[in-house]
Amino acid sequence: MSEQSRRPHKPGKPYRRPQKDPVRMLAFEALRAVDERDAYANLVLPPLLRKAREKGDFDGRDAALATELVYGTLRRQGTYDAVISACVDRPLREVDPPVLDVLSLGVHQLLGTRIPTHAAVSASVELARVVLGDGRAKFVNAVLRKVAQHDLNGWLEQVAPPYDADPEDHLAVVHSHPRWVVSALWDSLGGGRAGIEDLLEADNERPEVTLVARPGRSTADELLDVLGDESALPGRWSPYAVRLTEGGEPGAIDAVRGGRAGVQDEGSQLVALALANAPLDGPDKAWLDGCAGPGGKAAMLAGLAAERGAVLLASEKQPHRAGLVAKALAGNPGPYQVIAADGTRPPWLPGTFDRVLMDVPCTGLGALRRRPEARWRRRPEDLAGFAPLQRGLLRTALDSVRVGGVVGYATCSPHLAETRAVVDDVLKHYDGDTELLDARPLLPDVPALGDGPDVQLWPHLHGTDAMYLALIRRTA
Repeated sequence: MSEQSRRPHKPGKPYRRPQKDPVRMLAFEALRAVDERDAYANLVLPPLLRKAREKGDFDGRDAALATELVYGTLRRQGTYDAVISACVDRPLREVDPPVLDVLSLGVHQLLGTRIPTHAAVSASVELARVVLGDGRAKFVNAVLRKVAQHDLNGWLEQVAPPYDADPEDHLAVVHSHPRWVVSALWDSLGGGRAGIEDLLEADNERPEVTLVARPGRSTADELLDVLGDESALPGRWSPYAVRLTEGGEPGAIDAVRGGRAGVQDEGSQLVALALANAPLDGPDKAWLDGCAGPGGKAAMLAGLAAERGAVLLASEKQPHRAGLVAKALAGNPGPYQVIAADGTRPPWLPGTFDRVLMDVPCTGLGALRRRPEARWRRRPEDLAGFAPLQRGLLRTALDSVRVGGVVGYATCSPHLAETRAVVDDVLKHYDGDTELLDARPLLPDVPALGDGPDVQLWPHLHGTDAMYLALIRRTA
């Protein structure tokens, strides 16, 4: 016998079955997958939305709301946890995770959207009845009614320490980043309060969907003509970039389905372009992408190489990711090769290549806009885990390039331990056999690139992920 059927009903109040709201049910399901399976929302959400549309449960507005609920809740999790903690009588770790997910969804509706208060509370309580049962739904109702007593600014005044007392903790709560991430980003960015606040806030904004017209297969003008002025704009910096102004599903675009275009952040495009355009001494025939998965930069490099009569070797350690690279390069106008190989134990001979890109595995702190859950999963000790691999891959890159050739060391993290510290440490062992090139002239018209010679892009300054690039020429 179910809990509901055992519970006596009050006279005059017959039991009402909870009503399933498909939008909030889907958002809850996505959050549970992120929590239980360490899944990424950008991988979990699209198939859930596609299935809902196929069943006829969703229209475009429903999909937009579900997306906002999932990503908004994940981005602001730190702030919302602080608010919920102030409204419950136990440590947050003692609240069951599914209950906390329902509460967080409710708090986001109350504090982060324009949904009316009564609708946000009632919809969240109804969701709780469906997925948690009537007993815990009452707990959700009580907590959310407390949350509804203040708006977001009112709560921040209560739960965030004053900036003057603890700047990093204040920023961590207000802008919903772990304290160690705030500290690391601030060290990398430098400067005062305004810059770090702009960066943290940019991490909490929904990023544009950016396409790349793959060289030799399409052009930005062709994409813009097909998509129309109301749906797309040219990229800010990359001549191959197109920004989708209305979001939508990129996979529905013919050029993307056919592989002539792909989804690729403009910062990632700039890294590939800078390496491709770096000045060389000698021939320019053999290129290497040594950490090629999932294939965005490799597809761009392969097209650029083909235009010059060069050949790209795309190497990726994980076979399934090598398969993604092969799919991205299929249809490239010139020759290329994709292999599954460990970049720290390469199967190619030293000095084989004229250009080498090593976009190394990293903490991903530069892509928190797109993967908001990553900020809560990463720990400071992860840096030590990546450090040997990053150094090993850069050494492989330097050994793989010929004298006069150029290596591009790239990360999607601005953390100094993953960027300049790696480059400086590795180059010490090459006894003057290398030189750092100034990458800034290779990104024409891109402002605020710093003192060089390396380049750090930023979401709040460039509208890109926080990509880092150092260009290194092998001199002996």
